[in-house]
Amino acid sequence: MICTLCTTSLIEKLDEEFYDCPVCRGLVKDVSLYPDEEEEKLRYLTHKNDINDLRYQKFTSPITNYIRTQYSNDHEGLDFGCGTGPVITKVLNESGYKVYQYDPYFANYPQHLEKSFDYIAACEVVEHFYNPGKEFRKLSSILNPGGSLAIMTLLYPDHPDFITWYYRKDPTHVFIYRKETFEYICSKFGFSDCFIENRLIVLRK
Repeated sequence: MICTLCTTSLIEKLDEEFYDCPVCRGLVKDVSLYPDEEEEKLRYLTHKNDINDLRYQKFTSPITNYIRTQYSNDHEGLDFGCGTGPVITKVLNESGYKVYQYDPYFANYPQHLEKSFDYIAACEVVEHFYNPGKEFRKLSSILNPGGSLAIMTLLYPDHPDFITWYYRKDPTHVFIYRKETFEYICSKFGFSDCFIENRLIVLRK
């Protein structure tokens, strides 16, 4: 098994499903256990993501608030992995922002990945990356100088009950991050600094 982020050979396991990478500190699900595309899409379709739900808008507000404080309407952004309910796009559009969308299942516009952006939002997306090394390299390449990749995911805090942790139990969560993992990503994929506050992680060019 090879780490899908840093290509380190993996030996140690944290449980029967996840390897513990000693280099990037990521928790990597055994690739033989990845859901196939149909299973993954069906799982996402069970999510009740209503873009008009104020609770959903509040949940994603760390990203939308960050973007509105750091960027103006003149900047262009990408809602990456927007899913069935592109709430970040809706909230930013209502504030006059121009936001493009990309999702391999629900907004499959590969031409949008050929543009460049001032900011990219990825809310509850990166834990689903089958190949995070490839994905972060691509996202960095389409981010303008001075731009930000604003991520929301839940970091593993190294408490001992990983096997019972609810975030690990989602079958579509195939790569779980520690704080050190994002520090590794920052140093290896062309970002200048990394800011972490609870579930919000911002990688800046």
